Amino acid sequence: MKPQCLEIEIAGKSLKIACPEGEESALLKSAQELSARIEKANQLNPIAKPESTLLMIALNLTNELIALKADVVQERVETQEKIALLQSTIEQAIMDTRNKKAG
Repeated sequence: MKPQCLEIEIAGKSLKIACPEGEESALLKSAQELSARIEKANQLNPIAKPESTLLMIALNLTNELIALKADVVQERVETQEKIALLQSTIEQAIMDTRNKKAG
């Protein structure tokens, strides 16, 4: 896919960004989320320097990403445990059925 140039607006500033074809809506949604977070941060602390605001937002986003990754890992482990239990249950049922037929 060939990247294309997409114009987005973040915190009232227009930016032209290269965007892979088909990812336009995701980029626009990300820009809207970032703008909303900047606006909220500015409401909470209107005198903060823009760099400080952006660093805090980046830190919060990184923290959320790490937590989500941990959740995914935990869900994967739980799913694998459930699959193993189901496999064991199915194998036991098959063995019970075979034993009843043999007996």
